[in-house]
Amino acid sequence: MILYLHGFRSSPDSYKARVMREHMQALGRAGEIVCPELSPSPLLAIQQAEAILAGQDTRQVSIIGSSLGGYYATWLAEKYGCKAVLLNPAVKPPRDLESYVGVTTYYHNDRIFEFKADYVAELRSLAVQQISQPERYFLIAATGDEVLDWREMVAHYPAAKQYVIEGSDHGIAEFADCLDMVMAFCDKAH
Repeated sequence: MILYLHGFRSSPDSYKARVMREHMQALGRAGEIVCPELSPSPLLAIQQAEAILAGQDTRQVSIIGSSLGGYYATWLAEKYGCKAVLLNPAVKPPRDLESYVGVTTYYHNDRIFEFKADYVAELRSLAVQQISQPERYFLIAATGDEVLDWREMVAHYPAAKQYVIEGSDHGIAEFADCLDMVMAFCDKAH
């Protein structure tokens, strides 16, 4: 199973989530990917993911996390021992998202939600200072990410498999070109 976790203000309708689902469908494996709409509350988002993981053999699970979803994927991979593919992951979201406290909208629709001050503390509670098994991680980072610093990503996942894209953007416009690498990593025996 692949659990895809979208980023802050994003949704299952994001470019990368759609490309991933379409690719799984083309492989005849549409039933193997789950992409929930995550709560703005980090703790509720984690509970949503954990409910999906419940009863799964986590050695057979890969979590793909984009941006804030990468932060969540790291915490879940450490707790459950599954593999994680990190797409321009947030490394320090308590710092990066503090300025977003208040009312905002999602990127893919005009729905409004509140990012509460308490959520910053929830993010702090999910921090992974150092990954324990780098072989379970695959980082894809873009040097042209206009939102997050790719150097922080590379430094946070030392010894993990890393693919650094020169240029690109936070959304990883060339994500479709990375699908074979992503699937090879996800399908590799644990």
